Amino acid sequence: QVQLVESGGGLAQPGGSLSVSCAASGFTFSRYVMGWYRQAPGKQRELVARISSGGITNYADSVKGRFTISRDNAWNTVALQMNSLESEDTAVYFCNAYGGPYGTNYWGKGTLVTVSS
Repeated sequence: QVQLVESGGGLAQPGGSLSVSCAASGFTFSRYVMGWYRQAPGKQRELVARISSGGITNYADSVKGRFTISRDNAWNTVALQMNSLESEDTAVYFCNAYGGPYGTNYWGKGTLVTVSS
């Protein structure tokens, strides 16, 4: 059974930092592209960052230079470090795994990040 369980998140002030983490199980983690997406109220879900099985990363323009995605293939985890947070970063953050022979997407249930003074 595939599981993606997010943790972390919460409340931060503008300019502050937070991190979210995702623990994966039930699939061959090291072979999947892992990503973080977010969905703000009233908006569509959007890609924040993703990292390939080999560690190649790409980021949404809005978070470049502020967020860092990393993965640990030994522990089947992926993390997102968020610095210099802005109110526009407020959203539910979802962990995503993409890969396998059929291009399957797996999703976590999400964790809320709120940036407010």
